Amino acid sequence: MNPCVEFSGVSKAYGTTAVLHDISIDFVAGVTSAVVGASGSGKTTLLQLVNALERPDSGSISVFGEQAPMQGAEAFRRGIGYSVQGAGLFPHMSVQENILLVPRLAGWEQAKQQQRLLELLDAMELPATSAARYPHELSGGQQQRVGLCRALVLRPRLLLLDEPFSAVDPITRIGIYETFARVQAADGVSTLLVTHDMREAVKLAQQLVILQDGRVLQSGATAEVLAHPVDGYVETLVAAQL
Repeated sequence: MNPCVEFSGVSKAYGTTAVLHDISIDFVAGVTSAVVGASGSGKTTLLQLVNALERPDSGSISVFGEQAPMQGAEAFRRGIGYSVQGAGLFPHMSVQENILLVPRLAGWEQAKQQQRLLELLDAMELPATSAARYPHELSGGQQQRVGLCRALVLRPRLLLLDEPFSAVDPITRIGIYETFARVQAADGVSTLLVTHDMREAVKLAQQLVILQDGRVLQSGATAEVLAHPVDGYVETLVAAQL
């Protein structure tokens, strides 16, 4: 199976602070891959490089065989969905306006927009009546579901999730996990999930990548990493999810 994302010798620094060090890794297509690490390990920078929001200082990144562009990345990003912590919804826009912003800018016909809106609301277990509501009228869990709808609206081949569930209470989070896992499996969208929560990673991901201080400590199938942690740090993460 061809990878969805390939990193080859990628390094990135901000000024004198090195964030990623010579990263070479392939992410499996068609599944959820979780990048796990503490704050400052380079997780978010890795996602930003995939989405061409940042450029590597050295090395290369490709998405489904296409090199991440150094400039003019708008067309490249249309095939990538992006959801962040706290959903990042526009407060002055309704749920419908938030979800359909990009399709409208892309020139989708009205009927196509409405069909996709209803499909996503149903998939994320949100009532159709929520389309007219505003973010402040929704619970945190509902806001996060709307954020996922927006990330999925263009049917991207790749979905990037940056700590998307961390602001949601633990009980609500379980329901979102189940809904997301069902939608991901049904659509087969390749997903890169950044999280500091090993339990979340094990719950959702089929591939694990463990980062520490900008370096890959271990990567592989989730079951393999859990069964054979390479060092004490990974052992601690594995123990934390039990």
